[in-house]
Amino acid sequence: MIRIFDSHAHYFDGRFEKEAEGGSDAILRSIMPTPVSRILNVGTNNATSRLAVAQAANYEGMYAAVGIHPEDCHYVKDTDAALCELETLLGDEKTRRQNKIVALGEIGLDYHWEFYGDIPMDKEKEAYFFDAQMELAKRHALPVIIHDREAHGDCFETVLRHPHVTGVFHSYSGSAEMARELCRRGWYISFSGSLTFKNAERVREAARAVPRDRLLIETDAPYLAPHPMRGRLNHSGLLEYTLKVLAELWECSTAEAAAVTFENAQRLFNTSEIV
Repeated sequence: MIRIFDSHAHYFDGRFEKEAEGGSDAILRSIMPTPVSRILNVGTNNATSRLAVAQAANYEGMYAAVGIHPEDCHYVKDTDAALCELETLLGDEKTRRQNKIVALGEIGLDYHWEFYGDIPMDKEKEAYFFDAQMELAKRHALPVIIHDREAHGDCFETVLRHPHVTGVFHSYSGSAEMARELCRRGWYISFSGSLTFKNAERVREAARAVPRDRLLIETDAPYLAPHPMRGRLNHSGLLEYTLKVLAELWECSTAEAAAVTFENAQRLFNTSEIV
């Protein structure tokens, strides 16, 4: 039996309620526990992080990550208060296990947009939140989930400044060379539906460069649906398309690709004893 671990999704996202009959609950009931037996539900700010935790409590095999996304940090008015609230949400180790919080994220840098509404993109603010949350991860001994969009050099330099923190670069879009170096330093690399896109040979080249024991798969649901579903509402059940491409790159069966990425995600996020 194939067991799939979707290492990055956002099932609290409003698109599910707007575009799927019965919303995310209907989708999750149809795909869990088979073929999808594990999902990491990833927050993007303090409010959605709380939603991710609440949703994970309702599903065996769903876990939560909490953090402040580089896009979302632009809307934060009181930086210290937001970071203090995040640390309160993390709680102590016992509380985290009870709340199924297994990672801090997603965090990182995003240089794609010039404005967020009327707010200009602020690289210094993004960098401050990134560094502060890396320190939180160190303090609480948690893996991190890195968002890196058009900021490869700065993201790499940031993780070098925090050698005691590791985790995963999600929906990877960097070079094969950077992927190799990150893996050498203990990081994992995750690939989304973009691995299947016809114009994504650079992404497939990076996937070939990642050691098998360092590679994860994800949906980033409801975004980045794989080919041939590109542009539609994405969900964890569509990971079969990404797994098929990965199996072709590895010259193995889809079942083997699913098994390897399942074990990798379970190892990174230490989920084996959490239901």
